[in-house]
Amino acid sequence: MKHAKVGFLMTDEVVSVTGRTASTDVASLLVEHDISGMPVLDADEHVLGVISRTDLLVQDHLAAQDLMTAPAVTIHAEQTVTEAARLITRRGVTRLPVVDEEERLVGIVTRRDLLRVFLRPDHEIRRVLVEEVLADTMGIGADAVSVGVVDGVVTLAGRLPRSSQIPVALRLAEQLDGVVAVIDRLTAHSNDAHSRTAPRDRGTEDVPR
Repeated sequence: MKHAKVGFLMTDEVVSVTGRTASTDVASLLVEHDISGMPVLDADEHVLGVISRTDLLVQDHLAAQDLMTAPAVTIHAEQTVTEAARLITRRGVTRLPVVDEEERLVGIVTRRDLLRVFLRPDHEIRRVLVEEVLADTMGIGADAVSVGVVDGVVTLAGRLPRSSQIPVALRLAEQLDGVVAVIDRLTAHSNDAHSRTAPRDRGTEDVPR
């Protein structure tokens, strides 16, 4: 089970400017397209930085390269939306230019785009966990595990047949789109592993603030 990729979420028609674009023209484009910021590119479409409405408040009559925030925080299309969400949160940005292997612009993903993924309803997360993850993938009956989901935080409780199944269940739950943390309350009837590879209450340190 894999997270959705940034490439499937991004907008591939990106409004951008070059480093020499005048600040007045940048302002006009932001208003025309009703956006708050855009990538600044060089002649080969490599991302130099990002310029926003806030940057334009500093001084008029300058070029984009003089006002932009650089270097730009970028991401690749094959990375997951979870990686994008963590990068946006960690770096305190609202948009990520998406680049190819040669660091050329191919799209853009915003905080709003990512929220659409992470606003997956709790009841839908629980359904997928019970029916697709536990039952279909792992062959575990619904009566063996209690699944609770509140605001994207999953609690798994119950007793599995083998201890080696516990880290697998936790890992698959963590990888499900919309899940922000997984709380481990699982035990096992038999111990077939030397050690538990997944810590209890894991994932809580990654809960978005």
